[in-house]
Amino acid sequence: MGAPTPARFAAVIVAAGQGLRAGQSVPKQFARWRGKPVVRHAAEALVEAGARPLAIALPESAEAIAGEALAGLPGVRLVTGGATRQASVRAALEALEADAPAYVLIHDAARPHCPAGVIGRLLDALGERPGAIPVLPVVDSLALTGDGLMAGSVEREALRRVQTPQAFRFDAILSAHRGWSGAPTAGDDAQVARAAGLAVALVEGDERLRKLTFAEDFMDALPFPRTGTGFDVHRLAAGEELWLCGTKIAHERGLAGHSDADVALHAVVDAILGAAGAGDIGQHFPPSDPQWREAPSDRFVEHAVALAREAGLQIGNVDVTIICEAPKIGPHRDAMRRRLAELLGVAIAAVNVKATTTERLGFTGRGEGIAAQAVATLIPL
Repeated sequence: MGAPTPARFAAVIVAAGQGLRAGQSVPKQFARWRGKPVVRHAAEALVEAGARPLAIALPESAEAIAGEALAGLPGVRLVTGGATRQASVRAALEALEADAPAYVLIHDAARPHCPAGVIGRLLDALGERPGAIPVLPVVDSLALTGDGLMAGSVEREALRRVQTPQAFRFDAILSAHRGWSGAPTAGDDAQVARAAGLAVALVEGDERLRKLTFAEDFMDALPFPRTGTGFDVHRLAAGEELWLCGTKIAHERGLAGHSDADVALHAVVDAILGAAGAGDIGQHFPPSDPQWREAPSDRFVEHAVALAREAGLQIGNVDVTIICEAPKIGPHRDAMRRRLAELLGVAIAAVNVKATTTERLGFTGRGEGIAAQAVATLIPL
């Protein structure tokens, strides 16, 4: 996270909403995301940056679930929020007043990332202005709508996307909230500050400060990249064709199996399915199903890649190791890489094929079969 800033500051996390449109069984701020409740991610970042104390505005009767989510964090104070965001922030600020910090950061619980660089820029700006907010440029064209039709356009050059945390001199923002008399739907604290006549500086934001809002935002609940492994074995038999990495190789014996027995592609399929959390090859292509008899393993790879894409993932890279005494893999390596890259829909540089032996030990050493292992890394689309 970087070294804590020397400025003394407190923090408020607004976690009093219901957040049920994210499709979770609990308000989204308490749902698990990347291994922890959403609110804990932001709380840990602020505490690590030096926030003391940290007031968290909660829905009514949420003390138990919040206490569990935030257990062990120093300086945390749980405050029951109000009917609006502005009322919740005011309640949290009132709870901090006795400590009279110089500055306060106000952050949305639904933004789990809180980069230290943004915190530093905000606090630095408070040396010149009573308020500061992180913003990002608007990169898309904007349109005014009416009756489902485009009614006009908006110049984006003068617009910015506003994020949190937002930083203020404590006394100034507390006074602004106490004097708020506008509509009860203040979108953020900068709006409250501006209504009180406070100057609000703009500092560079961060794309990582995006807000978790919808169910799909929780689909990447595991960190990226995601890695899976695969391993497969087939015996060598006379009268069979030998396929490795989708490439037919001339050899005195081939691999026996229900499909074409391409042991390398089978390992790749299991690696992709593992990284996508989609089971294994036997679940999708059971050997008891006659439709897969002598089927080309290309189809298995294409199916695994499609499943990964449905989960919002694409192939980052694949590394395959073929374990055998014969045939020699070196003369076929480039052809294998090209074919595997075609099947995966990636550049050849993202595919590696290598071979090793077991020094004539075990079934591969005795030439009874061939084994393969693979590692696949998936990244977001």
